[in-house]
Amino acid sequence: MCTFMRLKQAYFSSDRIMFDDSSRLVFFSDCHRGDNSKADSFLQNRDIYLYALDFYYTNGFTYIELGDGDELWENDRFSALINAHLGVYLLLRKFHLDNRLYMIWGNHDIFKSCKTFVRNTLFQYYDSRTQTSRPLFENIKIHEGLILQHSSNLYKIFTVHGHQGDILNDILWPFSCFMIRHFWRFIKISRCKNRLSQIKNNERLQIIENNIRQWSKNNNIVVIAGHTHNPAFPKPGQPPYFNDGCCIKANYITCIEIQNGEISLTKWSRNIRSQTITREVLSGPEKISAYVNQ
Repeated sequence: MCTFMRLKQAYFSSDRIMFDDSSRLVFFSDCHRGDNSKADSFLQNRDIYLYALDFYYTNGFTYIELGDGDELWENDRFSALINAHLGVYLLLRKFHLDNRLYMIWGNHDIFKSCKTFVRNTLFQYYDSRTQTSRPLFENIKIHEGLILQHSSNLYKIFTVHGHQGDILNDILWPFSCFMIRHFWRFIKISRCKNRLSQIKNNERLQIIENNIRQWSKNNNIVVIAGHTHNPAFPKPGQPPYFNDGCCIKANYITCIEIQNGEISLTKWSRNIRSQTITREVLSGPEKISAYVNQ
């Protein structure tokens, strides 16, 4: 099966990071940061995301982005994203300076798999106010996957975007990128979306989720992914596939937290009436060790 093969390839090429029960980790994906236009899906939740990001920075979390952080299929210039959301990138830079930032590439930011692209676009940015280049994520490495290994229990968590084996978004991504950039962007702006195509897309994503879920079960490895935009939090004893959801649903974002050796699914949302932003634990916390057969 293509998904199994691609996950295996990503797993064995992944760097390993050690963590323990004192570690605080937060996983976000599918922010799809855009250019501040009507096609920018991230814009509606930027304030919520910034509020959550500040919370995690202040409370000592390490930020791990599981792909599709930047919308590079619709936008061919990364500088447009920087200009649109400079405050976001500068806050992420603070994580980077503290060695608390890891980034994984997905299908919509697959260009980050190219070291030359990363060096030319992420190491620094052009500040139009001062007309000078300023440092951003200097010397950062963008990963296809990461393995988090517990220093005491030695169990592993495999983090990956989750598009691996999805034919349209993995093998045929250049074609999909072309269609998104030249057609879908304008369909999205006009809000003319085909209901049938959405149903077909959901069915395809369910197949992808089931494949990753089966891979995690077969290999006794906890997997945290994104890509489908659908949060997933299994019960102990079920296949250990977690999904952090996304940051582009109306008025809320979701993420996965790990602290005290426990994992939880968290939602940050805006109250429409009061305009206050609140944090809510949707699932968990559960001991991560409960998902692994020792």
